[in-house]
Order: sequence, then C-alpha cells, then structure tokens
Amino acid sequence: LGTTPLEVATRIGPGLGRAALAAELDGQMLDLRAPIERGGSFRVFTARDAEAGDVIRHSAEHVMADAVKRLWPATQIDVGRRDHAEKFQYDFDIPVRVGADELAQIEAEMGRIIAEDQPFEREVVSREEARERLAAMGEQLKISRLDDIPEGQDITLFRHGNFVDLCRGPHLQRTGQIGAYKLTEVAGSYWRGDESNPMLQRVYGIAFRDDAELAGHFERLEQARKRDHRRVGAELGLFFFHEWAQGSPFYLPKGLALFQGLVGYIQDLYRKYGYQEVMCPQIFDAELFKISGHYENFREDMFRIQSGEDEELFVKPMNCPGHCLLFRSTKRSYRELPMRLAEFSRLHRDERSGTLTGMTRVRSMSQDDAHIYCEPEQVADEVHRFFEMTEEVYRALGLSGVAVSVSTRPESGTIGEPEDWERAELLLIEAVRGAGYECGIKAGEAAFYAPKVEFDFRDVLGRSWTLATLQIDMAMPGRFGLRYIGRDGAEHQPAMLHRTVLGSLERFIGIYIEHTGGDFPLWLAPQQVAVLPVAEPHAAYANKVAHALASDGIRASADDRNETLGYRIRDAETQKIPIIAVVGKREEGDGTVSVRRRHHKEQTSENVDDFRSRMREEVRTRGIS
Repeated sequence: LGTTPLEVATRIGPGLGRAALAAELDGQMLDLRAPIERGGSFRVFTARDAEAGDVIRHSAEHVMADAVKRLWPATQIDVGRRDHAEKFQYDFDIPVRVGADELAQIEAEMGRIIAEDQPFEREVVSREEARERLAAMGEQLKISRLDDIPEGQDITLFRHGNFVDLCRGPHLQRTGQIGAYKLTEVAGSYWRGDESNPMLQRVYGIAFRDDAELAGHFERLEQARKRDHRRVGAELGLFFFHEWAQGSPFYLPKGLALFQGLVGYIQDLYRKYGYQEVMCPQIFDAELFKISGHYENFREDMFRIQSGEDEELFVKPMNCPGHCLLFRSTKRSYRELPMRLAEFSRLHRDERSGTLTGMTRVRSMSQDDAHIYCEPEQVADEVHRFFEMTEEVYRALGLSGVAVSVSTRPESGTIGEPEDWERAELLLIEAVRGAGYECGIKAGEAAFYAPKVEFDFRDVLGRSWTLATLQIDMAMPGRFGLRYIGRDGAEHQPAMLHRTVLGSLERFIGIYIEHTGGDFPLWLAPQQVAVLPVAEPHAAYANKVAHALASDGIRASADDRNETLGYRIRDAETQKIPIIAVVGKREEGDGTVSVRRRHHKEQTSENVDDFRSRMREEVRTRGIS
C-alpha cells in the first residue's frame, strides 16, 4: 500500500510503464501518481483500452486551458467537464469574444504544448495552501470552487509546465500522449448555472489517441446527423415541437402508436411480473416534497403553481412521493408484500430552455416507473426479478452491448444513514455480479436518496445511454412513516425500490429512433403492413385485406393512390414499413397476397388467412418464439 499505479506498471514491465495512461481499482479510475490505499481488482490502461479516451480528453482539457492562458493571460478559468466520455470543455472569463479565428489560435497553441511533451504532476495540498496559490495566480473563480470540496477530502493540484489547476484527475503521464484533438464549438454559460451571474464562454473539444480515431469520430457524427431523431421523427410523421410548448412533444398518430406500443408491451410484462398500475394526482402541496426531500434537493427543477388561496403547489416531477402516500393510505400486512406499484402518468420538470434537446431532454414526459415495497429479506429476489424483466425487454427491442454499474453515495447532500447506504450498495454490487455482469462503479453519482444500478446501452454509433435503473431507498420509507404488520404481529418499515426499465419514454423513443434509424421491429412499427394494389381495379380487394388485418389488431392500411406501383413501393420503404403486401388480378382471384419483408429480397405468395395468422402470431410474440 502507498505504491503508485505507475510504479506497479513499471515493475510489471518498462514498456507498460511508459505506455500507461491511468489505472483502475475496483472499477474506480486512479491517477498514475496517486498512492494505492487498499487492495482490490487492479488494471492499468494504455491507449489501446477504450477507457483511456476519458483520460486523454481530460488531459486535453487542461492543455486547452493552458493554451488560453498563454494567449490571453488575464483569463480566469472556472471548471471543466465532469464526464469525459465524449468531449471536454472549460468555462472561461476571457477578455476576447471567442470565434473561429480564436479557436484556430487555441488549437495551434495546444499543438505546441503537446509537442513540448511536458509531464503532468499531481500534488496534494491543504485547503489554505490551495487558496493562497490560486489567489497568487488571480484565479478568483477557481477559489470559489474550493468551498465545493467536502471537508476531509484530498485537495489536489495538477501541473504541466507553468499551468496549475485544481483538479481530481486522473491525467496522462505527459502532454505528448494526446494523439489527436479538435476544438468544436463555443457556447455561453452562466457562472454556476445561475442566470443572475456573469456569462462565461464555454469552449468544447474532442481528443483521441490518433488521427484515425478522430476521423472515425467525425464519421460517427455524420451518421448521427442522418439518424437524428428530430429529423427522422419528422420524416416518418411521428411528432413535432412548437415554441409555445417548449420541451413538450406533440405526438402525431404514428408517433402515438409507437408510444402506446411501448406502453402496451410494458403493461403486458406488468401482469407477468406481478405489478399493479395506479394513478396519483398531478399537483401536490409542497409539504409532500418537503417530506420526501425533493423540496430541499430538487425544488429548482420543479414547476411551482401559485394558487388563489396562497398555497404552495407543485406539478409532480416524479411518482415516488405519491406512491408512498398510496402505500400508507391503509394498514398493510406482510401478506401484501411485495407490493409493486406502477404508473405511466405525465411528469413535468422545469428543464432550462437551453438544455432541451428534442425528445432526449424534455419538460413533459412519461416513465415506465414503478416502486416496490417489500420486506428487507425480499429485496434480493426483487432485484433478481428486475434483471429478468430488463433482459426480456432488451431482447424484444434488439438491444445488446449492455454494461451494468452501481452508482454510489454522493459526497454531500444525501438523506439517510451512511451505514444504510453502504449496506444497499453492497447488496446491489453482489446482485449485479450474481446476474453474470461485470459491475462497474460510478463513484458518487447516485441520487440524493438511494444508490442505483444502471444499465448502460451502447447504440450503433458507439454512444452510451443509461436506460434501466433500480435504487434501494433506505430513507423515504422512514420519512413517510411507512409501516406494515410483520409475521410477528409487530410493525416494521418496508424496504422501497425505485425501478424503471426504459426510463423516460420520450427519451427512450429518441434514443431508439437514432439506434434503429426509425427501422422498428414489426411488433412496434407505427404502420406494420402496407397493402398496395397493382392498379385501380384491385383497390377494393386491397382495402378488404387491409381491413381484415386491422380487425386482427395489425396496423395496416391500403395505399390506393393514383401513383405507379413502383412509386408507392419506394414510398413504403422510405416510411420504413416492415411488410409490403402487393395484390393484383392473380392475388384477388386466388385469395392471396404477394408479401415482401423489409430487408429481404425474396417475395412470397401467401393465402390471406395464413398471412393474417402469421402476422398476429409474430406481433403477439414480438418476434421472439
């Protein structure tokens, strides 16, 4: 203990020591110069490891700030980015307006710093020393950030050359290990996110191990542009947005069919997995959220309503407090547990207009949200059931490449006892590993009330999205005084699990559109079958087939427009309709349809009744037999 990861890597082999970029201990990233303070599962990252990209971008972030300070010494630096999975950024109080010319200057200066191949140095200092050194550099914005660091936590400074910044790391060994980089954009950002504070300039960039990875990044961006859910959603006629209802989608008929298809699927699983659906009010008195802890920790993100009777009311941003009221509305027995309550009602959160991003960041949403109340000894079984349900949903949706992590207690602002947090975190980690997953750790990233399991799905463009989550809440049942009569006849406090598989349906729809390009599986497609008559004389038969399919619950319609068959086939393909059924004189005489399935070259002839039966079964089983 006390040895650094760099020393360990060098002992393993001098080549590994030179190539090392960072290390990991029990799923937590470590700076190469930080002492190892405990035993555990240990790894060293080099540029060949995917995780190394985070460290490359974090180090490029410091190089960018150094370049800005070299070019404009009067600049004050605020904070960089917490998550470097995709990009890096810094907020600057800079004496020039940063545009394309300034970005080019910063990039050129970054190139000179990287060529200098300066070592990154890590130093642990006292709070007083950090304050003195930052004051000597004139970094007043950075000094204010010292107060955000909890007492007892190490305060670290990182230096390369003459540049010093307050930072937790980790960083590369040398600036020369940054292979390729590009500054991408500039945006305005209020200091500390408060609109009453001065506006800073936020500069974004990307960095990779080499030019090939950088080129691949721009290719993925082009693919992302083509798959952008806002673009595809408009082309397929799914939804739209209007400036008078920012962050709130208007669902068109096809979009609502997609939404209801997801809801209906989850509702089918609710019956299978023993959930009961409920519906709680949309508007609550502030007292509810004071008890739950949201008033103190989440109030700025809630829509407040001022009633005519001087009440302080809020539109609900989540379902859990209402479900707690529902649980305690009557005496409960252990015989009722586990009680699994699910709700699809609308939720509203006061997201800032500048953060709204189509469907993936909205103000109005619905979640496949559920809360499970159970005996403490039933928690492990409920976590296992959650894994089973999540895996079943992802199979039906064709989602793979899922990584599972546990987010642990934040450094401050939490409710509940530390020992309860530790017990819940260990239970979740064991459950993840017991389900056969490697368990990543997201240190300090849990919500204020509970540790959390997160399923991170990687889409076709390589982007990671958190979808399913489960939290063990050791605080809210106590705050609401929830009780049940146990097997011993005494009162006991139930355990409470917060659980979602898809998360916000709006956000999931946006992610899923971009993953599939709008090419949905048959069971979920807004229109499942297009029936096309070869010519006008066969239109009546085409409509008869379409009506028969619709009576079976299949989303089908006939396209008997006065256009060529080839035009209508291309249009159905553009609309990504999974099945095209063509009918002409021969089909009408034989009672058949000529069927072509999307992405299949062959065309088959099927009896109409057989075709209807096959469609019903494929939709019923969601393509999984």
